[in-house]
Amino acid sequence: MRARTFVAAAVVLGVCIALEFGLDTLVPDSSVRQLAMLALGNMVVALSLNVINGMAGQFSIGHAGFLALGAYTAAIVTAHLHEALGGGEPTFARSFVVVPVALFAAALVAGLFGFLVGLPSLRLRGDYLAIVTLGFAEIVRLSIATANVGGDRSGFAGLMAGLGGENGYSGPTDQGIPLYAGPFWIVGLTALAALAAWRIKFSGWGRALRALREDEIAAAAVGVDPTRYKVTSFVLSSMGGGLAGGMLAIMRDGTPIVQPGSYQFQTSFDAITMVILGGSGSVTGAMIGGVFVTLTVKLIELVQSTDAVLSLKQSYPQLDLNALRMIVYAIVLIVLMVWRPEGLLGERELFGRKRTAPAKAPAGGRAESAR
Repeated sequence: MRARTFVAAAVVLGVCIALEFGLDTLVPDSSVRQLAMLALGNMVVALSLNVINGMAGQFSIGHAGFLALGAYTAAIVTAHLHEALGGGEPTFARSFVVVPVALFAAALVAGLFGFLVGLPSLRLRGDYLAIVTLGFAEIVRLSIATANVGGDRSGFAGLMAGLGGENGYSGPTDQGIPLYAGPFWIVGLTALAALAAWRIKFSGWGRALRALREDEIAAAAVGVDPTRYKVTSFVLSSMGGGLAGGMLAIMRDGTPIVQPGSYQFQTSFDAITMVILGGSGSVTGAMIGGVFVTLTVKLIELVQSTDAVLSLKQSYPQLDLNALRMIVYAIVLIVLMVWRPEGLLGERELFGRKRTAPAKAPAGGRAESAR
């Protein structure tokens, strides 16, 4: 078993290194590379939200807030570390210093806020968690977007103003955020996130979360502490969201600026769609949902840039195909609720272990054992 694990880890490491140095040659189009890396980042978004929404059965609709916290934290740490290391072009060697520190800080900050939000709200039942998380995400976004950039730069107001307000954060010198996270980091961290989600689901902790989801009173009766398990899972989900936000903020071929407009309610809704579409509680289902949402967004962007749509917009300036994406999601979710209410995979996995049937006892075995 250890040999197989070592071989699998070596293969993944080799693939990550090969993609780091060969992806530009393999895929010359930067927009296609960006789409592939974005799909991997969205997989991590879906995997992190699946811990609390899918496994624990708690409905959080403010995941965009944790993505924003992770993105801004990673961007700030990366920009300042880059300046401390002498500036210049981001290199693969430097990324082993910058990326781990930036993403650790992103996950830590998001996890801290997840604890502060989850501790009081997860003691409640019903839809209170959804309301609290939605309000939290909007507080984070609006606090950054409405900061007085040209005002006083002292204290908390100055800290918020340093994030750039509605224009976004582009580093301490406004030269853009150094994009250090190449395929090595994006692919590798996505694989680690999938492995962590898989281990959580099939561990005793994951079984306790599913027990709480099915019947909290019965689970508490057999010794499962609802508050402890739900708060811890919420913190883990928040940390995963912060990690995903940080990855996407410093992703190579991405945009070297972090803007609060990228973390509106639509971002949280996209994450929920990923989880529900693939199957709540399914690790591989969440990853499939992440790819589906990413490709849907890109497809609509391509349709918007066609000559037919551009000419139609001249006649109807109010036409907005971004609204069409929400309609498509709604139709897909309605169809799923009717035909497959558990999602595409439900709680099943694409690569589940096959259980072997127990060996049958030989005839007369009981009689001999009785002797």
